[in-house]
Order: sequence, then structure tokens, then C-alpha cells
Amino acid sequence: MAFQTEYEFELPRGYVDDSGTLHKRGVMRLATAADEILPMRDQRVQTNPGYLSIILLARVVIKLGDLRAIDTRTIEGLFTADLAYLQNLYRTINEVEAPKVHCICPKCEHEFDVDVSFLDETAGA
Repeated sequence: MAFQTEYEFELPRGYVDDSGTLHKRGVMRLATAADEILPMRDQRVQTNPGYLSIILLARVVIKLGDLRAIDTRTIEGLFTADLAYLQNLYRTINEVEAPKVHCICPKCEHEFDVDVSFLDETAGA
């Protein structure tokens, strides 16, 4: 099984470019550490932290319809429903689900999964 790094999507409304062409289908790639760190240096993010999601999406949306390139201007031009959709997709594909271990109770033989966290949630408490 290959590790999936790119995810196809279809925007609910679509991006309308300068010539009036509607672009709905696209591809988003997994974010890297640089995708999350480098935008923090951008003056637009320092002035308005809400702009971080615009830059992040411009970095990870690698295809949108027939557009040659996706930049912050493209993401700024999305309808709010499409922006929310892409923000949700970003969270969905980049969040790591806690690993689980399948267990069987030695007494009753009940089967269940247990979340295994590598982070000590009691640290600092």
C-alpha cells in the first residue's frame, strides 16, 4: 500500500478566474513542517494572524481546475464556502489519528481498541 500524499477534491461552489471560467476540481498535498513554519515570517501573517490559512492553502493546493498556478490571490478569491471547505480538508488530511491497539480482556474475552498516545497528557499538571 503506497503512502498517500495528494488528495483530490471538488469545491462546493468553485473558483471563478478573471476570464469567468469556473474551476472546481483540484488536488491538495500533505503539508510539510516548512509549510507551517515559513508563513509565520510573512508580514501579512504578523499583521493579521488570520492570513496564515490563506498562505498555507496557497502552498498545499497544487492543482485547481486548469489554473497554471495557485497563489494567495487565488485563495483570497475563493467564496467563503470554498475557503471553509479547503480549511476543513487541510485539517482532515494533516491531523494524525492516535495509534490504537486491539485488546482482548483475558477474563470476559471482550474485544476493544485502546488509544495509545506518545504524549504524556499529565505532564505539567
